[in-house]
Amino acid sequence: MKVKGLRWWIITLICLATVINYIDRTAFGIMWPEMGKDLGMDEADYAIMLNIFMITYAAGKFLSGKLYDIIGTRLGFTVSIILWSVASIFHAFARGLFSLTLFRGLLGLGEAGNWPGAVKSNGEWFPVKQRAIAQGIFNAGASLGSVIAPVLIAFLYGAYGWRMTYIIIGAIGVLWVIPWLFINKSTPDKHPWITEEELKLIEASSNVNDSNVTKEKGLSVMNILKHRESWGVLVGSFFIEPIWWLFVGWMPLYLHSKYGFSIVEIGSTIWISYLGGMAGSIIGGWYCGKLIETKSVDAARKITIGIGCALILMGLLGIIFLVDGDSAMSFIYIVALVLFGFQFAIGNLQTLSSDLFKGPSVGTLAGLAGSVGAVSVIIMNWLIPKITTVSYTPAFIIIAVLAPLTIGSIMFLIKKIQPVA
Repeated sequence: MKVKGLRWWIITLICLATVINYIDRTAFGIMWPEMGKDLGMDEADYAIMLNIFMITYAAGKFLSGKLYDIIGTRLGFTVSIILWSVASIFHAFARGLFSLTLFRGLLGLGEAGNWPGAVKSNGEWFPVKQRAIAQGIFNAGASLGSVIAPVLIAFLYGAYGWRMTYIIIGAIGVLWVIPWLFINKSTPDKHPWITEEELKLIEASSNVNDSNVTKEKGLSVMNILKHRESWGVLVGSFFIEPIWWLFVGWMPLYLHSKYGFSIVEIGSTIWISYLGGMAGSIIGGWYCGKLIETKSVDAARKITIGIGCALILMGLLGIIFLVDGDSAMSFIYIVALVLFGFQFAIGNLQTLSSDLFKGPSVGTLAGLAGSVGAVSVIIMNWLIPKITTVSYTPAFIIIAVLAPLTIGSIMFLIKKIQPVA
């Protein structure tokens, strides 16, 4: 049996895994007002939970990147999603700070693997020209999950309560493994269902375009860091990640405290902002692919990332100077622009690992970049309760500054985006 466009089936499954990933993680922020009340915990405990998640998430990005380089994306994704789905189910049995801390930590450790795994898989399954759109489809899953999650979680919570909600969404993740193992049998060069035409297209610039590459041992972390370009990926990730996570982690609480939104009201409005992010994922990937038709990979990636960062900055300036205390919907619409810009840029930033290195090292750099980005989010989560006692404006100012720093670091540290090892 041969399947046309097999690579698109693979990225669709990864996109679906990302939807599940974001449903599982978003549930916490949406249901926290009631969870916290039931468990006798306050907003300070919520900040602790966010950072517990991010600490294990940071470690998980690096560890899973190495793991995927060793066992491959097929088994790597299986391990990751089973771990985070079981952790999600465990939330239903939380009884206080200790047990919830343990379960949030396991969730972060498992969910982290989704990102280096996707970067590595796209490097294997897609030619350079299509990697940005593949990454865009994958990242659209994050936004789509954030669009679906508020509505789905609000419905499940209303029907079954927060404990059963965690069991249901965890079970969905376990079921995903079945089609994944069935369709993703191996890498493209060994897959029995791939057509000759598709294999030739992939091999033209893929990270698994010959048997020698697949047998090569990946570079050590120290050898990867000897390249200036690697630092561009790491520093860019450090600056850009808190922009997304500020809204993912804190927007439900912001809407609850600032505008008095209930769980149902949060679920019925917050999806609008994430819809902007989903559009940015797809359009950013498509736009970069079109640029590569007439420009170099270096120019196309940098132009696209630069446009995304400019949109982020414009949106945050709008929030700081234009939104008043009574304009909840104006805030939500402008956040949609910010998240559009973020996803427009991040998909191309994440593809840099596969642009710069061969297959055996891609997961390691992607995982390390994810870990570095998670560290910056941990710092932001620690700062937010301290700088937002009166207003969230200081937090918005900080992440507005991070947007130009992102594109600046990439332009300075990566003189030209091309294979370096």
